[in-house]
Amino acid sequence: MDQNFFLNNEAVIRMSVFLGILAIMATIEWLLPRRAWITSRAQHWLNNLGLLVFNSVLLRLIFPLAGIGAAKIAIENNWGLLNLIELPLFAEIILGFVVLDLVIYLQHMVFHKIPILWRLHCVHHADRDIDVTTGTRFHPIEIIASMLIKFATIFLLGPPIITVLLFEIVLNGAALFNHSNVKFNKKLDGILRLFIVTPDMHRVHHSIIAKEYNSNFGFNLPWWDWLFGTYKAQPDAGHEKMIIGLTEYQDVKISNRLDGMLMIPFRK
Repeated sequence: MDQNFFLNNEAVIRMSVFLGILAIMATIEWLLPRRAWITSRAQHWLNNLGLLVFNSVLLRLIFPLAGIGAAKIAIENNWGLLNLIELPLFAEIILGFVVLDLVIYLQHMVFHKIPILWRLHCVHHADRDIDVTTGTRFHPIEIIASMLIKFATIFLLGPPIITVLLFEIVLNGAALFNHSNVKFNKKLDGILRLFIVTPDMHRVHHSIIAKEYNSNFGFNLPWWDWLFGTYKAQPDAGHEKMIIGLTEYQDVKISNRLDGMLMIPFRK
């Protein structure tokens, strides 16, 4: 497998898949919304995607080769467990993907438990509505911290470049999917959440109620929440009546404007 192909085309591959999933989920949201929007949908999109563009440019400046660059360095220096043992490529891909997903789950839980990290993660939870763009809404400092955690994991694990690229694509796509304001048939949702975090499953995590937003930490694979006892099937108030966001950030001038979002971690 030509690893250089993925290195040279990483940005194009990721952007193409991202835009495709964004367009699909936005269309389904428009046709089959789960909840009515509280805020202006146009303003919501403008500010959330504005933050995404800002973060993307910042990351490219700080980490030009992103995760697959770290994987290339690990391979060239024989760093990481998978570079020290002999396994078939498909086994390395599966094992690497599952471990990376577990690390993201644990990272997410840690960002809820440690106060200084929670202040950063509040930017994501302060959104008064939850839709496909909420999956792109993170404070720049949290994005940088997350990338450093990912680098450390890649150096310790040593996964193939294709694994890291596949994981990045699936992670981004899953975030768009499970944050989308889409109404699924209950039976279909029950089947899907055996294999992937669904919008109904993740929406519980965006409840204003602490016991609910401290559950369902998974972004892609749902199994970690079952295994570690952080799974909650449905919000107590139901999906249509539940309140989204955080108690202290119900003012849309703070929670849904780009300048307000960037300042949330520094507010008293």
